[in-house]
Amino acid sequence: MNIEQLAAPGVRKLTAYDPGYDPETIRQMLGLPCMVELGSNENGYGPSPSVREALKSCDFADLIRYPDAGARRLREAIAQRWNVDPAAITLGNGSHELLVLIAETFVAPGDEVVFSQHGFAVFKLAAIGSGGTPVEVAALPRSGEQPLGADPAGFARALSPNTKLVYLANPNNPTGTWWRREVLADFLARVPHSALVVIDEAYREYVDEDEVPDALSLTGLHPHLIVTRTFSKAHGLASLRIGYAISSPRLAAVLERTRLTFNVNLYAQLAARFAMNDVAHVERVRHGNATERNWLAQQLRALGLFVFPSQGNFVLVDFQRPAKPIEDAMLKRGVILRPMGGYGLPTCLRVTVGLRDESQALLLALREVLAEWA
Repeated sequence: MNIEQLAAPGVRKLTAYDPGYDPETIRQMLGLPCMVELGSNENGYGPSPSVREALKSCDFADLIRYPDAGARRLREAIAQRWNVDPAAITLGNGSHELLVLIAETFVAPGDEVVFSQHGFAVFKLAAIGSGGTPVEVAALPRSGEQPLGADPAGFARALSPNTKLVYLANPNNPTGTWWRREVLADFLARVPHSALVVIDEAYREYVDEDEVPDALSLTGLHPHLIVTRTFSKAHGLASLRIGYAISSPRLAAVLERTRLTFNVNLYAQLAARFAMNDVAHVERVRHGNATERNWLAQQLRALGLFVFPSQGNFVLVDFQRPAKPIEDAMLKRGVILRPMGGYGLPTCLRVTVGLRDESQALLLALREVLAEWA
């Protein structure tokens, strides 16, 4: 029996999402004392102190109980923070799950799913896995203001009567590029009401407010707009796997039909609630990241490298030569970077904006590696 033939048609076309290296496994394999993990866009500043205290005070007798399936208190906290109806909120085991859930819920065979070249890999995986037809929009040229970013005109041209879903990340991972308010508003006005638009704002908390619009402020421009966000990045809760989507209550009610029951565990709900309420901590993270991002970009450019503009907690670096040997050499020196070959960018590596000591360790190792290639 051919097991492959038992899978659904969309699944047969899939390759599994690559989550990157596990630092401890690599450390042990290479026999290194420690690793500098700059490949997964994690938050080196950590979670809010109030989150730490809340988790310390947990009564682990609750381990035998199921969590609140509706996560009522967390949804109320999110609703209050963003001034939305709690019924408009859908919770997920990370925003990754929500991006897939949306496609699984609304996309049928023959429906087209639009996304950008060099966009987040999950967009294409969700389109194919749901049985939809992926429509990849060619990215902008590297020579422009938003090098290799999503092309607004190309997105508009890609819309058709068969378009069911549009994925757009703002800012985009891995390029770090973004759409300004007027550009995004103009595009939303062009999307037919028969389609859904998902704006992935995983890196929302890191942006310069004057550059990148808050998609929630644009919800009146399209009735089927869904905004996804995560607690994994600026909130520092990556290990607890929790994200949320905000849409109309009617749309959220449809998503509730397919959302897995108890998909957000008790401790994730608790931590996320305290994280959401600590606005000051997120602002400290945003400010610290902006300072370190600018410093790191300057240091990398001083090495003669092309560094893409970024509004996230990462920068994309083009070495203008195959990046795989550089990635491997950095790994042997204890520094994990993210390869971009799977995104069609074989000369690039994505670098998380770490704390200053992490960035200095990165630069020290990178200078050694580049000197060997000089």
